[in-house]
Amino acid sequence: MPIPQTMTYVQANGAGEPEVLGLATGPVPVPKPDEVLIRVQAAGVNRPDVAQRQGSYPPPPGASPILGLEVAGEVVAMGEQVTQWSVGDRVCALTNGGGYAEYCTAPATQCLPWPKGYDAIRAGALPETSFTVWANLFQIGRLAKGETALVHGGTSGIGVTAIQFAHEFGARIFATAGSDDKCAACLKLGADAAINYRTQDFAAEVKTLTEGRGVNVVLDMVGGPYMTRNVRSLGMDGRLVIIAFLQGSKVQDFDFMQVMLRRLTITGSTMRPRTTAQKGAIAAELREKVWPALDAGRCAPVIHATFPLAQAAEAHRLMESSQHIGKIILSVA
Repeated sequence: MPIPQTMTYVQANGAGEPEVLGLATGPVPVPKPDEVLIRVQAAGVNRPDVAQRQGSYPPPPGASPILGLEVAGEVVAMGEQVTQWSVGDRVCALTNGGGYAEYCTAPATQCLPWPKGYDAIRAGALPETSFTVWANLFQIGRLAKGETALVHGGTSGIGVTAIQFAHEFGARIFATAGSDDKCAACLKLGADAAINYRTQDFAAEVKTLTEGRGVNVVLDMVGGPYMTRNVRSLGMDGRLVIIAFLQGSKVQDFDFMQVMLRRLTITGSTMRPRTTAQKGAIAAELREKVWPALDAGRCAPVIHATFPLAQAAEAHRLMESSQHIGKIILSVA
């Protein structure tokens, strides 16, 4: 199939509510020397996309202004430095932007093959949460076999992936969620315990579940009001890894004494500003350690809903409602 000169993509007409999103026509991007051009079949919808649409998460210099940080599709062209992929290969990719479109470029090292038996929708649900969970829970958080982790937002795309990866690699994992139905979903996915944060104090529940020892790692995307309870939930030498601030990044009257007494580590990261080499290193570890589990049928993504590209605004409304369990995907081709 020849590559057209123009494509359909989702354009944000200024910052604002989901209705600022609409279809537009523009040029097909040209891959840089280290990039591939992907004919997009599916694109994942993620919280950073919502933040970018709202105007609070601008793309880094040189990145596409088009929304979309993960895609799955077919390689149709390559830069001259690319040797690990061929035209026709089916890949999923962590992009630097541009995913809500018929064509998207991505650094070749940020691409991974579709796992065995996967279609584009399932493959397109993998990159953003897989890169984020692996980098933060396992690389930065150093979660090891036999340890215990607490993950907030257990039915979010990140939460679902964290539960499954922790279970796969021999760790215990507790999850918080906002309803009994969502807690039941966490348990079904492999969580050792699920805590309804609307009716239970998660820090008190963690103390009970661990017989007072606390967990080794907390993966948090809530921020603000959770900070003190996150620290209370950690055991000796515990690690708090922060990946977002859905309820604010500032804390009043935080007492660091427990950080010192229990040798705690408070850290965090963002994915988008990392270099291509750094993201490529994460991709290499995923291919070596996680992709065999996916090929074997384990740790599969949970797809809550799919929308056509033209309904990107509806996909964003669903994301913001937090009524979903798992991933929201745009079907592109």
